[in-house]
Amino acid sequence: MTTRAGFVALIGEPNAGKSTLLNRMVGAKVSIVTHKVQTTRARIRGIAMEGDSQLVFVDTPGLFTPRRRLDRAMVAAAWGGASDADLVVLLVEAHRGLTEGVERILSTLEEREAKGVILAINKIDRVEAPKLLALTEKLNARFPFAETFMISAERGHGVDALRKHLAEALPEGPWLYPEDQIADLPTRMIAAEITREKLTLRLHQELPYQMTVETEHWEERQDGSARIDQVIYVIRDGHKGIVLGKGGETIKAVSQAAREELSEFLDRTVHLFLQVKVRPGWLDEAERYSEMGLDFSDGS
Repeated sequence: MTTRAGFVALIGEPNAGKSTLLNRMVGAKVSIVTHKVQTTRARIRGIAMEGDSQLVFVDTPGLFTPRRRLDRAMVAAAWGGASDADLVVLLVEAHRGLTEGVERILSTLEEREAKGVILAINKIDRVEAPKLLALTEKLNARFPFAETFMISAERGHGVDALRKHLAEALPEGPWLYPEDQIADLPTRMIAAEITREKLTLRLHQELPYQMTVETEHWEERQDGSARIDQVIYVIRDGHKGIVLGKGGETIKAVSQAAREELSEFLDRTVHLFLQVKVRPGWLDEAERYSEMGLDFSDGS
């Protein structure tokens, strides 16, 4: 049996659908998906098997113009993920087309002399066929893509064909991970990401990105359950009140939703305890970045 294995980087603007595509490819929820842009911070790797090939997906943060230290660290992580990968897939939203952001990404790919980049036009259900064909021609005239796929990551259209192509294009070699492993991100970090997703969904526009979640303590209990203690860090006292909600109703709802998903993910009972702490300078603390799998020095 000839096996293949390698890293596949998914790049694109924030909200292009990278996390949704990763979860669809892997068949499990390993990257948080919300309607707020820029929710992916760490280079989460999802692992998919296709025939005798093992695809290790690097879900990079969305590429955008960085303004703060955290932004710069995230963009550095995204390009780092792309540079380390065997294959690169650029996701472009069908209804948005060749935006300024996509143009910047293509210019950077040219500067880096990237070869064999695969184009995936996502959310194809949002536009009609003639517009889709015109966009495909326009993008391929702009950059020499190796292949073009039209997909809907949310609905699954075209995803199997893309995964099959990636599997065949990977280099020959032994598998990099055990066959039953779906993510190499530490479970503690996945647990924190799940809680952060629930917070983001619940609070929508009320709280900006100056919030992070860390798993502080994890206890395996004799009855097979797990006790997980997490801290939600915010930068202002006012934000603490927003996270707690009136009479603590927001934090209770977030805790319940996160606990249910964690129990399903870990396939056992989870006792989740959340605390909210104010840390005005967490955006400039190296320790917080390493918890998120980012390099603090990349943001300087």
